[in-house]
Amino acid sequence: MPLGYSELLLLFLLILLLFGGKRLPELARALGLAIAEFRKASEEFNKELEEEPKPKIRKLQGKKTKKQVRKRKKKPSTSK
Repeated sequence: MPLGYSELLLLFLLILLLFGGKRLPELARALGLAIAEFRKASEEFNKELEEEPKPKIRKLQGKKTKKQVRKRKKKPSTSK
């Protein structure tokens, strides 16, 4: 539900009464910095998700995996 002009005015007056005229610019600046930092982190996260390589799924149809090939190449050690 969107806020109308009268609700925004009432909210602004309430904040002005609670924090005073001197602290209001400081609060607005801090809120602006917090929003900017959140947007930056959000964009960075989305960029990392887009750049992440998708895993390749390899179907094994009669092919040996590297692990199976290595096992076969190793000769059994003869111990006395």
